Order: sequence, then C-alpha cells, then structure tokens
Amino acid sequence: MAAIIKISILGIAGVLLAVQFKSTKPEYGIYIGFAMGILIFSYGIRQVETVLGQFSLLKNYLNGMDSYLSVLMKVIGISYVCEFAAGICKDGGFSSVADQIEIMGKLSVMFAGLPILFAIIEQIQSFVS
Repeated sequence: MAAIIKISILGIAGVLLAVQFKSTKPEYGIYIGFAMGILIFSYGIRQVETVLGQFSLLKNYLNGMDSYLSVLMKVIGISYVCEFAAGICKDGGFSSVADQIEIMGKLSVMFAGLPILFAIIEQIQSFVS
C-alpha cells in the first residue's frame, strides 16, 4: 500500500511540474510526462520479480500445464506495454497512433490466447464423444 502511495505522489508531482512548463514550453511537459512514465514503469517492472516468485508456486499446482501460465504472462506483458505506449502517445497528442497500438495489443492478446481456446475446445469434444 505504501508503494502505491509513493508512486501516486510521484505521478502527481510530475504532472504538476509538467503543467508549470506547459504554458511556456509545451514540449517540456511531454518530456516530463515521458520521464515520469518511465520511472513508474521501471518501478513496476521491479515488482514483477515478486509476482514471478508467486507464479513458481502456481506452477506446482498446474501439474505440467506450464503453457497456460506462460500464455498468462505473455498476455499481461502485452497489456502493460501497449497501455504504456498508448498513454505516451495520447499525452503527446497522437490519439490515432495510441488507438492503433491498443488495437494491435488486443489482437496480440487474442492470438496469444488461442492455444488455450483450442485446448478448451478439445476438452469439450472429448467429453461429448
């Protein structure tokens, strides 16, 4: 909980700083927003190590079905990267580029999840026949 408060305060401070520069040098506001995004994203990446430790425990419960867990990790990674990139593009005033990144992210998530969908369909067919 304390980490979320620190990140929130850092984000708010960055936004207030960017607003100060926005009237005189608008490009500085974009640079500050980008730098804040990188700082917060890098902090989040460090937290992933803790999550990966929990996923190793989850692997023990899956009994050889590690592919499901790898698909989950891919989907989470795709979602975070696309959201981060789209946010930067929106802050820079390129909403159309951000929308395209979000669409590609959604398509990538769909394609990454297809093996699980096929496995479910195979399970249903084995029960029916």
